[in-house]
Amino acid sequence: MSEDKIARAPERRLRLGFVGGAAPSFIGRVHRIAARYDDQFEIVAGAFSSDAKSNRNAALGLRIAEDRVYANAEAMVKGELGRDDRVDLVSILTPNGTHFAIAKTFTEAGFHVLCEKPVTTTVADALEQIRIQRRIGNVFAVAHAYTGYTMVRHARRLIGEGLLGALRIVQIEYAQGWLSTAVEATGDKIARNRTDPVKNGAAGCLAAIGTHAFNLAAYVTGLEATRISANLRKAVRGREVPDNAHVLLEYERGVSGAMWVSQVATGFGNSLGLRIVGERASLSWSHDEPNRLEIHQSDGSSTVLTRGGAYVDGPLSAPIGHPEGFTDAFANLYSGVADLAAALESFANGGAWTDSRLVAQTS
Repeated sequence: MSEDKIARAPERRLRLGFVGGAAPSFIGRVHRIAARYDDQFEIVAGAFSSDAKSNRNAALGLRIAEDRVYANAEAMVKGELGRDDRVDLVSILTPNGTHFAIAKTFTEAGFHVLCEKPVTTTVADALEQIRIQRRIGNVFAVAHAYTGYTMVRHARRLIGEGLLGALRIVQIEYAQGWLSTAVEATGDKIARNRTDPVKNGAAGCLAAIGTHAFNLAAYVTGLEATRISANLRKAVRGREVPDNAHVLLEYERGVSGAMWVSQVATGFGNSLGLRIVGERASLSWSHDEPNRLEIHQSDGSSTVLTRGGAYVDGPLSAPIGHPEGFTDAFANLYSGVADLAAALESFANGGAWTDSRLVAQTS
């Protein structure tokens, strides 16, 4: 085998820091697994919880050196800036209402950031974060992991190639049932956070999961919504934030859309689904069967595309016939962040070839 066919080993793994993510955080565990999936990242620092005991226990479980376990985001910025081996990427996994302040702190300090959604809970904060990121110029990625699925990326490609013709209708729904009763009143910490307007924002289910649905539609179609009409409801008595939403959408190019978002859909687990209707054909994808993409033709026939087929491009973390799951999609997101960071470094160096696993802070 010629030398140019042999992959060059990276000089080191990317150094990753967490803010949040300690037990019992589900998303913290997913991020930990996904970051190590392709062996590109190593968690070396963090402020894992505002609770000192939980913070310490999380650090011990991850074998983090004592001098890199921080009490909060501000201490972490100060501590990491003073190191030659500072973290390359910071993942923000805290309650929704805290994202903006933490993201702003790390972005202004020059760190690459991967932030859980939503980045902010107000329009004013969102616009400020955009201004800061554009001024600093480092990577700022949002953890919309559903865009990491191979078949979602293939759907985007097919629409971009014109398979459906001019688009007409976008239909998106995200249904969960875990908040069908007043779970927050039972002492469940995650439920309390998700239904607290201070910690999760006033948008409730729209902030928690609606952002995923809205983003997925925009990612696959390439369209931006121009007008929105929303009907928000609080189905559970005494709840302070909306737990169900029906949203009408008007997209550019005259495309119409509708979105249903609910965390009180009794009996539903995590049902995210997308339908795109064009003048020549339509397509549909469901998170319940993420390895399938259905194409519906104008003559009434349908074609089912499956992940791993010769006609499908995109990231493949397992061979054909081996199902792709949520962690695989998250891992593709982390891999993409590493590549984007390398692209920024290459641009800063006049287009020089740059190892996709290394970023500007390489020591």
